[in-house]
Amino acid sequence: MDRQRIGRRIKAFRKLKGYTQVSLAKKLNIPVMSLGSVERGQKQATNDLLDQVADQLDIRKQELINSGSGKMKGD
Repeated sequence: MDRQRIGRRIKAFRKLKGYTQVSLAKKLNIPVMSLGSVERGQKQATNDLLDQVADQLDIRKQELINSGSGKMKGD
């Protein structure tokens, strides 16, 4: 997984859904600094965190991971 690309997608979906970093971090029960590090690509998001983010933002986890082509890598 590309940390920076996933981080940018988390940030984009977060903003699209109307969350600030602070509000989403509180919902996820993680430090704001951790969410910021993931969004900047400085820290790898765990599968568990990706599941939680997707659930909170009401999107599929694949939307965070895939580049938007609609195909999974290797298809």
